[in-house]
Amino acid sequence: MYIKTAFSTKGISGDVIGDIKSQLRGFDTKMLIFFASSRFIPSAISQKVHEAFPDASVFGCSTAGEIVSGKMLKNSLVAMAFNATAVNDVKIEVLENPKNENSVKKAFANFEDYFKTPMSELDPGKYVGLVFVDGLIGVEEKMNERICELTKVCFVGGTAGDDLKWESTYVFANGKSYTNAAVFAVLKPGVPFTFIKTQSFCDLGKKLIVTKANESKREVIEFNNKPAVKAYAELLGAAAEEVMNLFIHNPVGLVIDGMLFVRAPQQIKGKSMVFYCRITEGMELSLLEATDIINDTRKALEKAQKDLGGISGIINIDCVLRTLELGQKQNIEEYGKLFTDIPTVGFNSYGEIYLGTLNQTATMLVFK
Repeated sequence: MYIKTAFSTKGISGDVIGDIKSQLRGFDTKMLIFFASSRFIPSAISQKVHEAFPDASVFGCSTAGEIVSGKMLKNSLVAMAFNATAVNDVKIEVLENPKNENSVKKAFANFEDYFKTPMSELDPGKYVGLVFVDGLIGVEEKMNERICELTKVCFVGGTAGDDLKWESTYVFANGKSYTNAAVFAVLKPGVPFTFIKTQSFCDLGKKLIVTKANESKREVIEFNNKPAVKAYAELLGAAAEEVMNLFIHNPVGLVIDGMLFVRAPQQIKGKSMVFYCRITEGMELSLLEATDIINDTRKALEKAQKDLGGISGIINIDCVLRTLELGQKQNIEEYGKLFTDIPTVGFNSYGEIYLGTLNQTATMLVFK
């Protein structure tokens, strides 16, 4: 075993860390990823996890719910430990002001110094990136665009949560906690890896073209030259006052080369609609309808198992909106059980990252 998971629902930070440390005792941890409920004091939890694993590279973020093998949790801390066989090398960088357009370039320069290779030349078949970012600052799109400009290495991750309080979210690294920040990690796994991107929607064949938007605020003012709420409601055959109740089941999506990238509405602002990620003027979006998360995820896991010839671990960044939908359908426990036999760790996020910024999606890094 070269990947191992642990979790704890104990209440005091010292107790929860002791519980995690006990579960991982005897395991030679080279890298540890952890995800923690917002009920923990961020600075204390990051420091204590770092002190418990002083010889490991330790990083993670706060959550809107935690995921560990076979379970969907709240108010807990979950962790995944990797030994040197699973991860040959890892370098962590903290971007303390990711809104600065030079922040990604600076972090990448440090990666280049460490790996002795330009990021543009780093082999995407041998290296992979993880990224966790403050979920309330809205920098994901520009940050992801910059990543794609500078490297072919795939970065997967998501935005930190705070249990739907929408007050403050945190990323963790080096025993510290950060807001208005992102944590990047470049890994050189010792085993083959792949990615899962799964969302459970069908295209209704109805189009919404963004004709007016406040892009910096992720606000769509008009679809199809009509007030956004009115146009969205008309396509669904619903009254304008009902649309908030339809957001989870009927988001919109951007289709690129047959691949769907979900854009989820967050709230109504007058006659406008505010989204969880940026939508630009001129963008053509498809109206979507929710399908079967359980079945779709099961199929994705089965395909990954077949492609890799077995799975030793999964890091699962799963949108909190998916969990809310599962809760409405009373399927949360059933979803968690899909991962019972696979070492899994993850969290409910405010947005997902994989070849761009996503919503209502599960993005997973999967190890052979």
